[in-house]
Amino acid sequence: MQSAEEGSRPADLPPARERAGWSTSRWLGTGTTVALVVLLVLGSCGTWALMRSTAVNQRLADRWSPALISSVRLEAALVNQETGIRGYGLAGDTQFLTPYRDGLAQQGKAMEQLAGLTATDPRASADLARVSELTDKWHTSVARPVAAAADPTALARERAEDGRAQFDTLRAALGVQQDHISAERDRARTDLASVREMRNTVFVVIAAVVLALMALAFAGLRLGVQRPLDRLRADVRQVASGDYTHMLVPTGPADIQVLASDVDAMRRRLAEDLDLKDRARAVLDAQTVELRRSNEELEQFAYVASHDLQEPLRKVASFCQLLERRYAEQLDDRAKQYISFAVDGANRMQHLINDLLTFSRVGRLHTDDQPVELGSLVRRTVGDLDVAVQQTGATVTYEDLPTVHGQPTQLGLVLQNLIANALKFRAPGIAPAVHVAARRVPNPARGGSEEAQRPFWEISVTDNGIGIAPEYAERVFVIFQRLHTRESYEGNGIGLALCKKIVEHHGGAIAVDTTVASGTRFTFTLPGEAEPPEEAETPEAAETDEGAEIPAS
Repeated sequence: MQSAEEGSRPADLPPARERAGWSTSRWLGTGTTVALVVLLVLGSCGTWALMRSTAVNQRLADRWSPALISSVRLEAALVNQETGIRGYGLAGDTQFLTPYRDGLAQQGKAMEQLAGLTATDPRASADLARVSELTDKWHTSVARPVAAAADPTALARERAEDGRAQFDTLRAALGVQQDHISAERDRARTDLASVREMRNTVFVVIAAVVLALMALAFAGLRLGVQRPLDRLRADVRQVASGDYTHMLVPTGPADIQVLASDVDAMRRRLAEDLDLKDRARAVLDAQTVELRRSNEELEQFAYVASHDLQEPLRKVASFCQLLERRYAEQLDDRAKQYISFAVDGANRMQHLINDLLTFSRVGRLHTDDQPVELGSLVRRTVGDLDVAVQQTGATVTYEDLPTVHGQPTQLGLVLQNLIANALKFRAPGIAPAVHVAARRVPNPARGGSEEAQRPFWEISVTDNGIGIAPEYAERVFVIFQRLHTRESYEGNGIGLALCKKIVEHHGGAIAVDTTVASGTRFTFTLPGEAEPPEEAETPEAAETDEGAEIPAS
């Protein structure tokens, strides 16, 4: 048993899993994954290059350059101390101790900074320890005793040579320290230049790889997706232009091949449908020719029925009446009755032929529809039935009848049959009263067509006659169906069938209202005229036929 998805595919279309190669989504997924991995590696390299450059830059800017500055400041502080002690020892003036004390403060700050900057470098730490040791030795043997002596001159003269030698050794140690720091700073500068070159190289490689990935992605989409889609689009346009024999060749990724196969299957299905429609159109054209020939024969039959078939009936009726008049004295009552039956049968046959011709012409003889004022049509119809109205003492009233869209002659036949039936099937001893009314109802048409925009009217014809039982509400519209014998009510059972055919030809429906307690009410629907734009009411427009009554003459 096929699944719902397989059952909806054409029988000759292979499923997507049978298509060779990768799908577009798989190609895109794989390519995106590879590109992301490459970009991740390149990003890691770029991050490492930035971190390396930052570390070397920090070593230069945050370590060795400040260390060299601090070493120079330390040397300047020691020189100031030595100058102050020597001046105090020569002159004995305490003012010379001020540079010494300031130098001590500067020395402490410089030594503290150097200790923090060179803590991780063994050689720099050893140089700082050597300087610190020599500084403490000079302070212990020379600077502090001279600064503390009340008469520093003799003591300064006594220790001058030893102090000069110690201070020269100290300055030499400072020189060695500064040389080592300068060498480390120069090495950091060299490393920084190398790292910068490496960083620039890494970023150039990253840019080149990104551009290469973009070019590969563009070329892949161009060759693997756009080109197959362009070919498929060209094939589809060729098919859409009417060339249903052009076959679509699947190319590209698997899903595009499946799409091309589906479109090609649709093309074959359309070609089959068009071929079927062409054959059906050929059959329809043949049937149209046959129908036209049949209509022509029907027209000829109608002509024969309206002329040639009625001529023998007229002869039968005429000669029977002539026979009755000429041999009246020789005929008994039974013979006269037989002649009367023959004449009546011929007349009824003529009426039946005329009614059948009228029934057959509905919808066959096309005439242009036009606006029909139902009020005027009712007055004209009652005028045609003037003899029956006078004989029965009937009253026909109507009110607020609209203008509908249709064929005046056929709609007049509807009103004539309905009003004539009301006069014919009247209640014994009661003068017929017929009322024609109208009300607007929803239009059954749908959509935005012109017919759907028209108003729709329900016309009702109500009388006070003998009525129609609900079980016969549908039967009365069947041709030749009678509820009464000809002896009770004359007629041939075509009138209501004719009304039904005319109303349905106009797009409406006719029915018997079974909710009426007494009498009969026929309702039928008709399309109205399109409503014109609203305009101000004029005195002439205020004169309507509302409440009009047509009494018996």
